[in-house]
Amino acid sequence: MGRPRLHRHACSGQSFWEVHNRPHIPGRSLWLAFRGHLDNLSDNMFLGAVNSFTDDPGTGVNQLSGEQIQPIPEIAREYKAQGMQWIAIGDTNYGEGSSREHAAMSPRMLGAAAVITRSFARIHEANLKKQGVLPLTFEDPNDYDRIRSDDRLSIIGLNSLTPGQPLVCVVSHDDGEEERINLRHTMNPGQIEWFKAGSAMNHMKNMAG
Repeated sequence: MGRPRLHRHACSGQSFWEVHNRPHIPGRSLWLAFRGHLDNLSDNMFLGAVNSFTDDPGTGVNQLSGEQIQPIPEIAREYKAQGMQWIAIGDTNYGEGSSREHAAMSPRMLGAAAVITRSFARIHEANLKKQGVLPLTFEDPNDYDRIRSDDRLSIIGLNSLTPGQPLVCVVSHDDGEEERINLRHTMNPGQIEWFKAGSAMNHMKNMAG
C-alpha cells in the first residue's frame, strides 16, 4: 500500500469507538483460518469493538451512503474504494491484549490513516507505526467527548511533521460547526520516515533502491 494521502488535510472520519481489546480489532476464533490471508481476515476488523454512540459492537455510520448501522469492515472497504481514508477514535489503553501485528495490519489494509485515542497500549502503538498508521493521542483527554458520529476530520500540519510537535485536528460537524483539537504523537525521526513511506517495510524497500 502506498504513501498516506493525509497531506491534503482531508481525512474523513468514519465513526467512533470505545476502548478496543486488540483481539477484537482483527478478530480471532473462526477467523484464524484466514490468518495467512490478510484481506479476508480484515473482514473481521472491529466487529467486537463497541460503538460508543449505540452500544452495538462492530457497526458504525457510513458517511457516503448515510446508512446508520453497517459493519465497520464494509464501511472501510467502501471508503477505500472511493479513495477515502478514515480515522478510528478510541478511549484509554487502545490496543491492549495480545501482541498480534494483524491488529495494526487490518486497519492499514482497509485504508486507516490514523488512530486517535486517549492512550495506547505500548506494543500496539509501535505496531501501528510500523504499518504506517499514525497513532495520535488527545492533548486534552476530554476532547474525546467532542467527537460526534457524523463528523469529518482533517489532520493538518503533516507536511512538517517532526518529533514532539503537536498536530491539529479540524473537526467538522454535520451542522456546519468546526472545532480544533490538539493532538500529540510519539514518533521519532525514523518512524516519521516509515509514515511518509506508508510503512516500515516500504521505507526499507526505498532505502534498498
